[in-house]
This record gives sequence, structure tokens and C-alpha cells, in this order.
Amino acid sequence: MGTRITELLGIRYPIILSGMSWISIPRLVAEVSNAGGLGILATGPLTTDQTRRSIQEVRKLTGKPFGVNVSLLLPGGNQNAAVVVEERVPVVNYALGKGDSLAREVHGYGGKVLATVTNARHALSAQNNGADAVIATGNEAAGHGEAVTTFVLIPSLVDVLKIPVIAAGGIADGRGLVAAIALGAEGVAMGTRFMTTKESALHENVKRLSIEKSAYDTLFSRRFDGLWCRVMDTDRARKALKEGLNLPAAFFNARDIASQLQIPFWKLFFGVLASGWKNARQLAYFANAYKSLRIATEKGDMETGVIPVGQATGLVHDEPPVSELIERIVAEALVIQKDLASRLLQ
Repeated sequence: MGTRITELLGIRYPIILSGMSWISIPRLVAEVSNAGGLGILATGPLTTDQTRRSIQEVRKLTGKPFGVNVSLLLPGGNQNAAVVVEERVPVVNYALGKGDSLAREVHGYGGKVLATVTNARHALSAQNNGADAVIATGNEAAGHGEAVTTFVLIPSLVDVLKIPVIAAGGIADGRGLVAAIALGAEGVAMGTRFMTTKESALHENVKRLSIEKSAYDTLFSRRFDGLWCRVMDTDRARKALKEGLNLPAAFFNARDIASQLQIPFWKLFFGVLASGWKNARQLAYFANAYKSLRIATEKGDMETGVIPVGQATGLVHDEPPVSELIERIVAEALVIQKDLASRLLQ
């Protein structure tokens, strides 16, 4: 199954694991790459040392291409990006920032750059800044889609970009893969579907809920982490969205994050304040979301935690091994392709 993305990234199938904090860790990343896709390691909650060790662990588990995600807006994001470059990671996926200098460094050692975007303005900027492809996140997705759905976002970006587009949001099976390619995408990125696999580190309580929930059991709001985000509909999530930004809680949560990332708290605190109110407010949202997300992901505590999840949760009905899931998606896509060809000829 070849597309511009499989050729660009040197992978067998145009299927990519989204970088999800505490979930897209070395084991899952390597499993996706070994199965013919591209695993992407999430570095949001990692120190530079942890990032380096995680990259090295992925390399021990797979000899196939893999990627690493860096969120440039987050504390430690630029430092983790520097580690990624030092480790010469084959594919670098950046989000929430300008990636021109990062792209130059990655291209300097022959790596490829994927920019995560949500609209045409950001996509064109990423292309101008040297990205080799974009991951376009539609409204259906868990992480930071905007108002436009995947079904409209993908062709709208394909129409204005020269670089390949990867579709993210609402995709969980072969039907989604074929639909994305029909819209002009060269591949798909999946988070919600890969969350509920045997090799995923997501707590079993949340995997069970992901299987039980329907496509209607999500909430879309800017009041969880300050950006448009989709989360699983639970009592705790509804309460969190009603409360909005809790600044006192953000202060104490930021202390925990500083400790986790091994950054002096006051350096982090004054650095955030100096970045301006808009940015400081966004990072305060992130501080609170960070705690809720970690509690849900690692402990499975949905009384206290909140988990981002896409509408594709309604298409998740089992917890297969990654290799089985990818082969199933590809087989289904090929059957659909043949069926469409026969029906369109009628």
C-alpha cells in the first residue's frame, strides 16, 4: 500500500501513531513501526534525559523508522527538540510553535519533519517553514482540532498545499483510511484507536470505557486545556469544563510539573509570566490538564481524571494487538478499494 507518505517516511503502510502523553511510549511506538506503520513517541511530560533514554529504548525495540513529537510551547519543549536532533531521530513531529529552525536542523542530518496543524493558515506556514508533510487534525479528533471536520479540512488543505497531508480525527478502521485517501490525504494518524490496544500503556479502566462509549460520548471545549479539545464525557469532565481555569490550582500543579521536568520552579514561573498574559494563561490551563490527564491515563481514576478521546471511540469495539489491528485495517481498506472500483464502474 504505497503513497507519497510511505515513500517519504520509508514505511510499509500509511498509518501513523499519534504522539499521546503517557501512552505513546517506547513499547507502543516500536510495535506500530514493527507492524509497518510509523510510531511517534510523545515527549510532552519527559525531561531531556527521559527523552534521550526513550529514543534509545525505541531503537532497541525496532530497526524501522519512527518519530518523536515535540510540543514547542510546553516548558522543556525546545530542550527536548534539541535532544531529538542530537539523537538524529528519523522523523520529527512538532506542534504548537514555529518549526523553521527545527526543520533546518532535522534536514541537516537527513530526517523528515511533520507539522501538526488545524487550519490552512498554519499548514501553509508549516510548508513555508520547511515541513515535509502536515498532520491535519479535524474536529472529530481528541487533540486540538478546530471547528472544521476531517471530511472538509483534508480536501481544503490538499487544494492549497504542495506537501503531503496526513488525516487525523475520526479514523479507526479501513473505511477511514480509504475515505482519507479519497479526500486527497496520503496517510492517516490515529490516537483513539491505538489507545485501546494490547501494547498501549493506557489504564485498563479507561480502555474498557473507550470500548463502551459511543461516538456521542465526548465533550468539545476550550475549557479543559485552553485549546479546542475533545474529552470523554464523564461527570468529572463536565465539572472540569464548567469550572474552567482554576489559577490557584494551576500554581500548585505548575510546581509539580517543574519537579517532574527537573526545572527550577521560580525559573519556570517567572519565565511563564514574562511570556505575556495570553501565553501564561494557556500554560496555566496546561498545568491543570496535565494533572487530570496523568491521573486518568496512569491510574485509571475517572472520578478525578479526564481523558482526551476522539469521536472514533464509537468505532472501538475491542483491544487487539497492534500488529493485528494494522493488518486488519489494511485488509479492510483493500477490500473496500476493490468494492468501490466495481461499484463505480456499474
